[in-house]
Amino acid sequence: MINTRSTTWRGLTETERAGEPIALLKAHPTLMKRPVIDDNGALYLGWDKAVQAALLG
Repeated sequence: MINTRSTTWRGLTETERAGEPIALLKAHPTLMKRPVIDDNGALYLGWDKAVQAALLG
């Protein structure tokens, strides 16, 4: 769930990156991949080709 392509991620030290994901997200909410889509209980993360195919089929 962490967006490792974000500028926030690139600005973190290796020690910070090795931290617990929940703590990272609390400290840096912009690290969370978006969007999170709930489709009748099925959760999708992001908007890549696989998610688009599953939802727009």
